[in-house]
Amino acid sequence: MIEFRIDPGSGVAPYRQLVQQVRQALRLGLLHEGDQLPTVKGVVGQVAINPNTVLKAYRELEHEGLAEGRPGLGTFVTRSLTDSTLAAHKALRAELSRWLVKARRAGLDDDSITALFDSTFRGTAEEDIA
Repeated sequence: MIEFRIDPGSGVAPYRQLVQQVRQALRLGLLHEGDQLPTVKGVVGQVAINPNTVLKAYRELEHEGLAEGRPGLGTFVTRSLTDSTLAAHKALRAELSRWLVKARRAGLDDDSITALFDSTFRGTAEEDIA
């Protein structure tokens, strides 16, 4: 089951963070078609947010065709976002973990690592377009 986390300093609305985390779990194969998402009450207790925020996130997932609410039962995943690249994830995750160890040994904190990754990611994506 997915465990949500909310970063109040991210500048991203909490409901959006929930939606993004479900999408990410679907892409990584951590959630599958038929899996039940945590109950609204469970999410509220886990991350201390308003129940309407969770409901808004779940409605967004339903609108995108990724989840379906079943009255009295909960909200369930209706489709996956995994593709043929899923097999490559394990090796890439190991390589990325080694890179993170090197970054930490070089003295980078989490914010610096995130900034370096984001700027490199954007730069690579821009090079791919050009």
